[in-house]
Amino acid sequence: MASTSVVLQDIFVRFGQRQMAGPVLILLILAMMVLPLPAFALDLFFTFNIAISVIVMLVAMSVIKPLDFSVFPTVLLVTTLLRLSLNVASTRVVLLQGHTGPGAAGRVIEAFGHFLVGGNYVIGLIVFTILVVINFVVITKGAGRVAEVAARFTLDAMPGKQMAIDADLNAGLIGEDDARKRRATIAEEAGFFGSMDGASKFVRGDAVAGILIMLINVIGGLFVGVLQHDMDIGTAARTYTLLAIGDGLVAQLPALIISIAAGMVVTRVGDAQDVSQQFVAQLFNKPNVLFLTAAIIGLLGLIPGMPNFVFLLLASGLAAMAWRMEKRMVTAAPVLVAAAPVAPRETQEATWADVTPLDVLALEVGYRLIPLVDKGQDGELLRRIRGLRKKFAQEVGFLVSPVHIRDNLELKPNAYKILLKGVEIGNGEAFPGSLLAINPGRVAGQVPGTATKDPAFGLPAVWIETALREQAQAYGYTVVDASTVTATHLNHLILSHAAELLGRQETQALLDHLAKEMPKLVEDVVPKAMPLGVLQKVLRSLLEEGVPIRDMRTIIETLADSAPRSQDPEFLTAQVRIALGRSIVQDLYPGGAEMQVMSLDPQLERLLLQAVAGGGDGAAIEPGLADTLVREAVAAAQRQEAGGLPTVLLVPASLRTLLSRFLRRSIAQLKVLAHGEIPESRIIKVTSIIGGRV
Repeated sequence: MASTSVVLQDIFVRFGQRQMAGPVLILLILAMMVLPLPAFALDLFFTFNIAISVIVMLVAMSVIKPLDFSVFPTVLLVTTLLRLSLNVASTRVVLLQGHTGPGAAGRVIEAFGHFLVGGNYVIGLIVFTILVVINFVVITKGAGRVAEVAARFTLDAMPGKQMAIDADLNAGLIGEDDARKRRATIAEEAGFFGSMDGASKFVRGDAVAGILIMLINVIGGLFVGVLQHDMDIGTAARTYTLLAIGDGLVAQLPALIISIAAGMVVTRVGDAQDVSQQFVAQLFNKPNVLFLTAAIIGLLGLIPGMPNFVFLLLASGLAAMAWRMEKRMVTAAPVLVAAAPVAPRETQEATWADVTPLDVLALEVGYRLIPLVDKGQDGELLRRIRGLRKKFAQEVGFLVSPVHIRDNLELKPNAYKILLKGVEIGNGEAFPGSLLAINPGRVAGQVPGTATKDPAFGLPAVWIETALREQAQAYGYTVVDASTVTATHLNHLILSHAAELLGRQETQALLDHLAKEMPKLVEDVVPKAMPLGVLQKVLRSLLEEGVPIRDMRTIIETLADSAPRSQDPEFLTAQVRIALGRSIVQDLYPGGAEMQVMSLDPQLERLLLQAVAGGGDGAAIEPGLADTLVREAVAAAQRQEAGGLPTVLLVPASLRTLLSRFLRRSIAQLKVLAHGEIPESRIIKVTSIIGGRV
């Protein structure tokens, strides 16, 4: 015996008390099904079952999000097993000791069988049937249906939610850790609602089992009482039916409480408050509604024959509550103090202080968007702008100027515009409190709302109510809020105007930062080998064609080697592009993927080379040839995009700069590469020939 206790103690120490609690509880539940229990143990376990159900319901009411109670499906299974095992244990005691009197199965069953239904087994049958109907037909069936629909919509919405997370991650609005947490939350939501859908079947099965167990107890009790204990049929029926009803009621009451808890969890909408707070905040926060309700109840209380006192008492209570609420709202309202008139000042002479430099980047917003950018309210858009500036610096290679934000009363209330050195480069509208559902081109249905276009990429979109988020995501829309819309638009414009944002001040700051690690290398290039202005032109030429300047070591080393031969920015840019060729190709064709590119027809290539050779620095393309070149390049680019391939044109080095500038006006996403920029290890496959009909 001592050795057994030592072994058990060792197990508890090794696995921990919390880890052992679950297995011990399941073993106890299974043991109750096969081992006889005394009446006192039944009272203890029935009371424990009621307490557990109350705890579950209170926890379900206090959670903010359904995932805060993610163990609930398992709790449903365990509590159902507990009730069924108690039914089995109590059935054994009822049939063995029921002939001794109403207290044979314990005080709890006796109380439920006598005091709650007055000792009348007919009334007990009716009450038990009503409880089962409420639990089985209304609450459990409804909660199961809600869980089933929620599981289906959650699974259907997963691709859209994943796309929204990827969009925020790519725009720099969130980090890798946040994206990983959001993806895990989406997976947990799908698993939770799927488990709730299945767990609701446990409760429904428990209700059916309760009916069958009660019938078995009544019929079995009659047989046992009449045949084994020589009781008359009336006495046996009354005794065993009351015991069976008490047993059924004491099991169905916790089942009903657990079903209510399940319904509360799966019907939750919103994750800012718990159920109690939502009830108070949304039902009793409008004085006008309470006044109107009090008036209606009061009029009903004046009708002769009605319980006038009760109706008038309730109407008075509602009116008093509404009056106190209205008084509190008036007291809490801010008092507007008229500003004192400002005395006119004498007109002062103009000074250089009146000349203010233009902001490099500026965001002007209408008055309804001010909360998004208000520091005092910790505006969401401010955090997103800080994130996208950081992501831009990491991916492109230099720190963009701060975005100066100000309100503009001349704009529409929900409008905004983005300015670069005082010139507008983009505008749009955002509606705080609403969501923008963007159609990526393959949605399964339409959602009601205000049709518009995504300001960043021009995709068709709809402004929708927040409550329609799940439906829109299930249809395949990418759903984002107002601050994300504005931040994504700003990020897109910053990337497309990166070359213009790299001024001499930013270039010098970049060199100063680089000089901390490579002072000698930087000194050999600027100012010894070339002036700062030439370096800025080279870097801007790279940025104009979407080439990041993160690898400044390679850029500076290449310029140090090439600058003694020429100071021409185009020549230096070409040399830098060759040095960065591996990185340029890697961005377009990740890994070791085969390069599927467009190319020029040999005859067209010769004509263009002749034009370049004969035109010198002012080389131009004959108008008819230019028109044909543009038309066929656009068609080839469309074929590339349709096949999911990058629009890359491979040309001789002498044509690369000319064609890049010329064709980029018609094909925004076109990348023109020179033969010398392709690493030798890469495999090239020509998918389209431009100029075959020239």
